[in-house]
Amino acid sequence: MKIISASYILRCNDQFEILKNSAICFDKKILAIDRLEILTKKYPKAEVIELPQNSVIMPGLINPHVHLEFSANKTDLQYGSFMPWLGSVIKKRDDLLSKCSDEVIEKQLKIMQKSGTTTFGAISSFGNDFDACLKSPQRVVFFTELLGSRPDSVDILFEDFKSKLKHVEQNENERLIPAISIHSPYSTHPILARNALDIARKYNYVVSTHFMESMAEREWIDNGQGEFAEFFNNFSPDAKPMSSPTQFIELFRGCKTLFTHCVQASSDEIEKIKEIDGSITHCPVSNRLLGVGRLEIENIEKSMLNLGTDGLSSNISLNLWDEMKMALMLHHKESLSKLAPLLLHMVTRNAAKALHVEAGEITEGKFADFIVCDIDSDQDNLALNLILQTKFTKATYIAGEKI
Repeated sequence: MKIISASYILRCNDQFEILKNSAICFDKKILAIDRLEILTKKYPKAEVIELPQNSVIMPGLINPHVHLEFSANKTDLQYGSFMPWLGSVIKKRDDLLSKCSDEVIEKQLKIMQKSGTTTFGAISSFGNDFDACLKSPQRVVFFTELLGSRPDSVDILFEDFKSKLKHVEQNENERLIPAISIHSPYSTHPILARNALDIARKYNYVVSTHFMESMAEREWIDNGQGEFAEFFNNFSPDAKPMSSPTQFIELFRGCKTLFTHCVQASSDEIEKIKEIDGSITHCPVSNRLLGVGRLEIENIEKSMLNLGTDGLSSNISLNLWDEMKMALMLHHKESLSKLAPLLLHMVTRNAAKALHVEAGEITEGKFADFIVCDIDSDQDNLALNLILQTKFTKATYIAGEKI
């Protein structure tokens, strides 16, 4: 049992409460929050850690959407527009996967740890990232991904998916949590999606999906036209959209689902996601690099939003502080005083709720997953200055242990 005190404790609860000159008593979970002198009297045998002046304690950061299997990418892929980027991914995929060793992935995981990411959602298409995730001290919600649109391949693809998911399930522990990803409405046959989502409902697995990322996807799903029509013609001349946007969203009813990107989603579709209790994962750097537009977060209920980095196939950093800085600049319609606390909620409380993990807040009963930052700031500007000034943490704790 330990007690840690700081100049500021940023709780990231509903009220975005900031405590001055307070302390936390914890073991694997947070036991109590109060003044240091009160906690030391209540828990006299606890080890006491008094942080320096201007230290900030806040929940560990949570990245709900990251593709680690492309962590070897630096300049191989083509940025600026979605379809040329997708073409470059397909062309370079095998080479990038062969370069992405456990050591490459572990290096990125250590950077994420150093920047304070204590939980992340790993979207795994091939399973190459599993061993590195299994060894990581971070909490990992491991999304086994399902994609494939050919009706004649449904059975084979589903058996392969179940085999990969079973491997994750056999290694499940307190920090490695099985989950399911349905790639997108244009790439996953509805029969495959329904079969996988039946498993998700049965075992209460969290689900992730990419949805309405680009105008190419919008035009294809709505009208069977545009750049995706040309793309699919290379594989299947008779290809047609497999479901409407509303039909696709409805597939996920009863599943705790993260809809990623949603840049080109309509207001009705956003409302439909809200109706089925879904959340929206925003990846601003990826959206900018792929030229798909800006998610209008000002028109979305704030509790639905969380923030992810996507992978290094469409980003230059898996550091959530970098992602928040980008979001500050991108969302010019939001005042900085309101946007900064929202972004911190998006990488803590909101992301924890989306991934269904008992973290993301400095609250009694939550996991003692928290980070220590060092900042010379007044309380009124604390959230904004944390985002602007922080790159790496002074300390990171997961389940009460410093890593």
